[in-house]
Amino acid sequence: MTSQTLATKRNAQAGWVLLTIVGLAFVLAGAPAATAQKVSTSAGKSRYATLDGARMQYKSYGKGREALVLIHGWTCNLDYWQDQVPDFAKRNRVIALDLPGHGQSDKPELAYSMDLFARAVDAVMRDAKVERAVLVGHSMGTPIARQFYRKYPQKTLAIVIVDGGLRPFGDKKMRDGFVAAFRAPNYKEAGMQMFAGMAGPQLPAETQERIKTSFLNTPQHVLVSAMEGMNDDLIYGPDKINVPVLAILAKSPFWPADTEQFFHSIAPNLDFHMWEGVGHFLMMEKPQQFNEAVIVFLNKNSLLK
Repeated sequence: MTSQTLATKRNAQAGWVLLTIVGLAFVLAGAPAATAQKVSTSAGKSRYATLDGARMQYKSYGKGREALVLIHGWTCNLDYWQDQVPDFAKRNRVIALDLPGHGQSDKPELAYSMDLFARAVDAVMRDAKVERAVLVGHSMGTPIARQFYRKYPQKTLAIVIVDGGLRPFGDKKMRDGFVAAFRAPNYKEAGMQMFAGMAGPQLPAETQERIKTSFLNTPQHVLVSAMEGMNDDLIYGPDKINVPVLAILAKSPFWPADTEQFFHSIAPNLDFHMWEGVGHFLMMEKPQQFNEAVIVFLNKNSLLK
């Protein structure tokens, strides 16, 4: 093998690892507790909001004009929060939704921008008669929550960042390369190879299949367009988030050394945590610890009371 080939291989491997941070739904995820799964999947009744003629599924737990709104990541769905709903719903109203193009929501061929997703969250809130919310955004859900705040600041009580970024990762050439890989005819194979290389020996087979199925059930036009939207430099401006923010990130060498400082520059009222020993889906790997951290944050800021 030539030195050039080795270098190419190393760059590709580094790129695949880096992409986990920006929201791929095939990163290390802990196995959900069986009891929590039964409670969360049976308790909420599916409802549908409409945006531009397309239906979006969501589930509502509890009552009230304020709620904790759970926003999943790229190629995911509302079931990724099944370990959070039971604990959160004991305290306050909870809304979990399938973003357009994901889960049981409609999947029309259109531009899946962060602005579209933010409008979708607003449409769900209006249908559920929720006036203000604490937005919990996992991975791609982070720029969605930030875009929602830009458009609807009066409706945003706070934001919880779950291993998501406030600035793009890597350079544009690298990110465009990832989009091209998922635009290719063999995108499913590329995704499965990536997942197999990142799953790790500790990821239970059941969870691997659930994440794999979620990815495979996402149409190619959706995952490509959503990744393009997530990579748009224009959504990562220097404008401030002037509501309380909780950030919980998985410790990784691919987070820049100044990540906490940068987050503070965007969100002055910030609680920042970097967890060790977890992957990108940290709320699934350590659900109890995650739920407790969010509830402490809500209590500290007297939110959803």
